[in-house]
Amino acid sequence: MAKESMKAREVKRKKLIDKYAEKRKKYKAEGELGLLDALPKNSSPVRYHNRCKITGRPRGYIRFFGISRIKFRELALDGKIPGVTKASW
Repeated sequence: MAKESMKAREVKRKKLIDKYAEKRKKYKAEGELGLLDALPKNSSPVRYHNRCKITGRPRGYIRFFGISRIKFRELALDGKIPGVTKASW
């Protein structure tokens, strides 16, 4: 489990990215690098990192489901993810 502060930090980054997206796009198109540099650093989409919605794990993230590989496996084996079955051949 990730610390709550780490999860909260990513939520805060996501809000900043959404807030400054239009300004960032406008400044890039105009070539205003000075104004772009004046924006908050966490408003850059590059700084955002996907985390598991349940555990907060930063690695092994499955984007389609929004959870980590470990939680995905647990939920799939319990039958809590519809349409997902264990492969056997």
